[in-house]
Amino acid sequence: MMNTPLRIGICGLGTVGQAVVRLLREEGDTLARRAPRPLEISALGMRAPKPGFDPGTLPVHTDVLAVARDPAVDVVVELMGGTDDAKTLVELALAEGKAVVTANKALLSEHGDALFAAATAKGVPLAFEAAVAGGIPIIKALREGLAGNRIEWLAGIINGTSNFILTEMASAGRAFEDVLKEAQALGYAEADPTFDVEGIDAAHKLSLLASMAFGVPIASAKVFSEGLARVTPEDFRYAEAFGYRIKPLALARRRDAGLELRVHPALVPADALFAQVNGVQNAVMVGGHAVGPTLYVGAGAGGDATASAVVADLMDLARSTLGAMPPLAYRAEAQGSAPALPSAAFQAPAYLRILAEDAPGVLAQVATLISAQGINIEALMQKAQDSVAVDGITYVPIVLLTRTAEEAAIDRAIAALESLPAVRGSVLRLRVESFGA
Repeated sequence: MMNTPLRIGICGLGTVGQAVVRLLREEGDTLARRAPRPLEISALGMRAPKPGFDPGTLPVHTDVLAVARDPAVDVVVELMGGTDDAKTLVELALAEGKAVVTANKALLSEHGDALFAAATAKGVPLAFEAAVAGGIPIIKALREGLAGNRIEWLAGIINGTSNFILTEMASAGRAFEDVLKEAQALGYAEADPTFDVEGIDAAHKLSLLASMAFGVPIASAKVFSEGLARVTPEDFRYAEAFGYRIKPLALARRRDAGLELRVHPALVPADALFAQVNGVQNAVMVGGHAVGPTLYVGAGAGGDATASAVVADLMDLARSTLGAMPPLAYRAEAQGSAPALPSAAFQAPAYLRILAEDAPGVLAQVATLISAQGINIEALMQKAQDSVAVDGITYVPIVLLTRTAEEAAIDRAIAALESLPAVRGSVLRLRVESFGA
């Protein structure tokens, strides 16, 4: 019966789990008016008591697998994090014929295809709105709002830690290492920040979005990722002079030969709405063949924002808008073979920063080597005010933008430049994106 409560078992009572409990408790009357079935917490799974958290009269299982077996539970909410124990819990819940709601992007990026197949076999939903971009309803937008579109590309700022770091570097001229320490002190970055600053977290999320958008298997291992550490405060000044800002970009784009899947810092036009997304905010832009570009902006992390997305999935289950469809219908229908392209096949303009000897003819050598690879230069600056002296030789940054070129050609140009006696150290390459081009 539609007025029978949807009985919820929540496993993992950390920041997000407690926020879900609080939201369900505090907004219970409002939620009941919005759905034909009330949402009722019937069990909690946590291995040890959480300081400051009062479960009240709710049954608490120290064995989280007991929640999946509990006959008083209709849907298991997995908020434990990690992959091993979470995978065991989700597999068991699906085998028991229970719906699952998860915020675990690492679990889905690694095991999602198998878990979706298990959900399909049992005919139960596996919902994951909270796994990507926190409180932004991007999964629902792809599944429902943009269902009439062929998705051509999507781009996102989907890691708040990286966006915070680049925002602070841009606004205050601070070095990467300095801002990273502040992000750790504020709780935005973990003690080991590798997943955030090397693009691994964003790659997990991008693989889920690409699977939804293009109807392809989840393939986080095939996402090209590049970290933030080589970007300097000077790069923000140079980018601004060209009319761009630097953002931590995740991008999936359809090409004739396959899909570009990549995560890296990139130059974006300074006057674009996307460039105004700062701090720990997230944003996702989707390009559909019928609607054109659409932009979704909001909190990408935090207990309350993620809890909002979890409860949205629970509301859909209560309305049966998820339960009435096969789990794999969350993703677009497969659109033919679309392999992930190697990075050498990517196509984009490039920003190059070269530290070269301040001597006659060096600039001409740089331009000649780039031209030899069939690459056109769009704009070029020589920043004498940022010159440095090493062993009695003065070096000056040469900063340039290329027109669109294949990455393989840019790679060859960089190798040739770094072999020049007049060039010191490595060449920095950032990609330039204007979205939809």
